[in-house]
Amino acid sequence: MSTTGFPKGAAFVFGGSGGLGQGVALEFARAGVPVAVGYRTKADVAQRVAGQIREAGVSASTHQVDVTDVAQVKAALDAAIETHGRVHTVVWAAGPFVNQRHISEMRQEDWRRAIDVEVMGFFNATQAALPHLRAAGGGSFVTLGSAGHLRWPDRDGLSVAPKAANESLIRGLAREEGRYNIRANSILVGVIEAGMFPILLEQGQFDQKWIDETMQMLALKRWGKAHDIGRAAVFLASENAAYITGQQLNVSGGYGL
Repeated sequence: MSTTGFPKGAAFVFGGSGGLGQGVALEFARAGVPVAVGYRTKADVAQRVAGQIREAGVSASTHQVDVTDVAQVKAALDAAIETHGRVHTVVWAAGPFVNQRHISEMRQEDWRRAIDVEVMGFFNATQAALPHLRAAGGGSFVTLGSAGHLRWPDRDGLSVAPKAANESLIRGLAREEGRYNIRANSILVGVIEAGMFPILLEQGQFDQKWIDETMQMLALKRWGKAHDIGRAAVFLASENAAYITGQQLNVSGGYGL
């Protein structure tokens, strides 16, 4: 184990070009960990993030991948392993942009897309990564879930419900793969000033009443930052959390307490 608290090799961040994924990637870099930045369409953003990582003196690579395509997921991981020698951490930060809708107003195509990307995508990533993690003597999965698992946020079901399936899979991975020194944990993400939230806010999908009521439910009276999520991901993947698996770390400013 190196002084960074990680073995040699990289963290692969699926969704590394997203608002939260960027924050996660940069925090791994600040911890001295090479990063493989996965993206689907935002090549310019992925390249910018990789450039920032390299400017910090840390190795970085970018990998275009549609997570609903099994072959692409495997190819992206293989390429990252070839570049960095090993992938010891898989961070799941991928997910489609979803509108705020009550369950009664959800469209089947929106639900299907959310399940395909969030649930099937993460399953594809685990299937591709497990043989490598086992052969390398262990590793870690970290998923970005939702604080909405603890208290249902009206109209956010297209984001929250699919993530609930991944929460269950994380527990299964922790249980079944611990014998191979593979750990699996999740971060329950609150309202963060990155990713979808600023876009939805700009579109007017959250009104002032929602903002006031949500802020009232926070113990810490501010929205979270992408680096808050990134630092939690680094901790869970590091040697500092070596005896932690199958757990949820709620990073939401005390939402719903």
